[in-house]
Amino acid sequence: MLDRIVQAVRHRLPELIARLPELEAGVRTAPPVRDFAGALLSPGLSVIAEIKRASPSKGPLNVHLDSAVLAESYERGGAAALSVLTEPDFFSAESNDLANARACVGLPVIRKDFTLHPIHITEARAMGADAVLLIVAILDDAALVELLAAAGEFGMAAIVEVHDESEALRALESGATIIGVNNRDLSTFTTDIATSERIAPMLEGVAATVGESGIKGPEDARRMAGAGFDAVLIGEYLVKHVDPSLAIAEMVDAGR
Repeated sequence: MLDRIVQAVRHRLPELIARLPELEAGVRTAPPVRDFAGALLSPGLSVIAEIKRASPSKGPLNVHLDSAVLAESYERGGAAALSVLTEPDFFSAESNDLANARACVGLPVIRKDFTLHPIHITEARAMGADAVLLIVAILDDAALVELLAAAGEFGMAAIVEVHDESEALRALESGATIIGVNNRDLSTFTTDIATSERIAPMLEGVAATVGESGIKGPEDARRMAGAGFDAVLIGEYLVKHVDPSLAIAEMVDAGR
């Protein structure tokens, strides 16, 4: 599935590159970058609340959501930052999801997508994103370093995402200052938050650490805090919850 997603992203690259002048103009008029890294380092466990309409593993989650309304709900609940899925083919994202969400809150926003090329960084900044996701599993070492530098040129942060110990070593060697551990097994798409707990000791000294995927309630948030993570990124649990504000508040409280 990951290969299929990456192939689709690569297929769209020529069209995106052709839009470079438009994207550069968008960067010039984009709102100032908000401090994503700083938002993760407040006392306790920070929650990065995700806006996601669907996923390849679970299918439709909340395809008719209003990203602005959901973002406001997340902010009321105490989220430290937003994550917005922008991939259209496999996650049913709409083109204005990120801009609409960011416009109605004061939170920093990470663009959650499959970043392969520096133009994806430019596109993210033109959307108004304050940070990007860099997935070690789909990048070689040179590309990872190049994309970290590209994000830095715009003053943007980057979560460098890993799935196992070998990827964690590569992330550390790249100089990443925010490392996320994804608890999802890429071959089976099952999740186990013990993955984050196992890798956490390798990340001592990293400026900010994030536990991702499979976090489904206050007890899981408590485990992530106990393992030493600064933040958790939560998607499916929130977009399907009847009261996302309450769900986040409970996570924040558990993380204390």
